Amino acid sequence: MQRKLSFIALRSSLIALLFIPLVAIAQQNYPNHAMKIIAPFPPGGTSDLLSRIIAQKLGDALGQSVIVENKPGANGTIGLDAAAKSPADGYTLLLSTSSIILNNQFLYKKLSYDWYKDFSPITMVGIAGQVLVVNPNSPAKTVSELVALAKAKPGEINYGAGAKGNTAHLAGEKFASAANIDITHIPYKGNGQATAALVAGEVQLVFSDMAPALPFINTKKLTPLAVTTAQRSTSLPDVPTMVELGYPNFESVVWWTLVTQKGVPEPIIQKLNTTLEKIMSSSDVKDSFLRLGVTPLFSAPSRVNEIARKDSIAAGEQIKKLNIPKE
Repeated sequence: MQRKLSFIALRSSLIALLFIPLVAIAQQNYPNHAMKIIAPFPPGGTSDLLSRIIAQKLGDALGQSVIVENKPGANGTIGLDAAAKSPADGYTLLLSTSSIILNNQFLYKKLSYDWYKDFSPITMVGIAGQVLVVNPNSPAKTVSELVALAKAKPGEINYGAGAKGNTAHLAGEKFASAANIDITHIPYKGNGQATAALVAGEVQLVFSDMAPALPFINTKKLTPLAVTTAQRSTSLPDVPTMVELGYPNFESVVWWTLVTQKGVPEPIIQKLNTTLEKIMSSSDVKDSFLRLGVTPLFSAPSRVNEIARKDSIAAGEQIKKLNIPKE
């Protein structure tokens, strides 16, 4: 019996020794087939646009095609669930927004994934604020006029945003609380769809990401009233901040990070991080991001979760203050 156990142990050891070189070879040859980036929001939104910029540049740098797969729904949870269940081989990446990471834990009673247990960060990618926009036909041409309009019609003014808990939704709720007005959230699949709905006259205001709003602002199809960053946006230098307009501490930003599954070998993560450092520092990527109103970023992998843990505290406090119930 003891001989049999010894033989089994020896065989297991030999298999392990054979497996180690195969793993090392696989890592050295990475990537050797097509990759994908999951964008957990619909096409046309900021996450989708950033994913496509990164996918093209990453594919060029690694010599393999990188496709973007949109998996929208439930403020990104559908996309994160799909990414978490993908093989931990470095061939499926995910571009996540801070609203998914920070807010969902306080908005949903049960999530099918655990951000810290299921994902390994690669790098920060970008950061941006929102712009408060109205339809040009709106009688409100300033934030103060918008507040007066909402007070004159309590409950009748609708604002569009993505699913409950995304950054645009929370900005709308924060505005309602700070201005002491009653406005109604109309949910859309993504902020890009909400912004298009504003152009069509379906809603009266949107705290839009810069990317979907700027083309409509430039063609006079939307009117910007304020931005939600601490300083004025370089994309809209003539538009005041909410703080300038008398709303202290009204800052609302979203950041993006590229991650992969927990368990992906460290050499692969480091290769992706090193490659993305060159990509994010290139002038054409910087220009592409800035045209979307997004400031490009790069970081060490460990920095992502350091920021997430810190920002989660403020997110939890805000959601509690706004009295948004869990689903």
